[in-house]
Amino acid sequence: MKTLPFLLLLYVTFSYAFPVLPEKDNEGENTQLVQEYLQKFYELQPDPEHLAWRRSSSSVIEKIKKMQEFFGLEVTGKPDPETLEVMQKPRCGVPDVGQYGVILPGWKKTKLTYRIVNYTPDMTRADVDKAIQKAFKVWSTVSPLTFTRIHKGIADIMIAFGSRAHGRCPRYFDGPLGVLGHAFPPGNGIGGDVHFDEDEQWTDGSAGFNLFLVAAHEFGHALGLSHSTDTRALMFPNYAYVNPSEFPLSPDDINGIQAIYGE
Repeated sequence: MKTLPFLLLLYVTFSYAFPVLPEKDNEGENTQLVQEYLQKFYELQPDPEHLAWRRSSSSVIEKIKKMQEFFGLEVTGKPDPETLEVMQKPRCGVPDVGQYGVILPGWKKTKLTYRIVNYTPDMTRADVDKAIQKAFKVWSTVSPLTFTRIHKGIADIMIAFGSRAHGRCPRYFDGPLGVLGHAFPPGNGIGGDVHFDEDEQWTDGSAGFNLFLVAAHEFGHALGLSHSTDTRALMFPNYAYVNPSEFPLSPDDINGIQAIYGE
């Protein structure tokens, strides 16, 4: 009978010891999350000497600070819980710095064409058409821009759904609940094109991801807009659902598009 307390002591001791392993696993996952996030959106360069990646390196700390400043977080240079939470939110695949860090030169014309190359099976074709048309109207309402749909040939803005490595696009998608879509700035070739991640669940409501909201954001990039630090702006990088029937552009969005194309 004397062995029972001893066994209970062992059980308690080991039961408190076991959680240490998941903590180490989480630390490794967080390190990978921070590394990939900063490389995608804040131009963190891979170590040319292929050394082990360290959170304490000066370049990593600098990029974390830049990301925290962009999102209005406490600037610590450390991947604290609030920073990690923001990094895990679904968002646009366009970087927050670099070529999109400022308003880009727009199209040298105001009459633009678009073409829907393929469709998502998540929605009817009619609903996709409606969402895309409505997303373009967001920008044409406050600018001289007009958008005309074509059904064949090369349009100024080519719209497509794809997953992972898709077509000749230099950017890859990352599966569900990560990057929702990306776009390219005005220009020739792939310039102006918009891609949506087919691994997401696309809807015309609040479930999954609302295609109209994401499309309106990506079209902003296709017209030359950068990401906004204003959480109320359509061009804020992280996804947030708002009722499309009540959807207004923020003053920041309007000022941005009118700075390129006029009122």
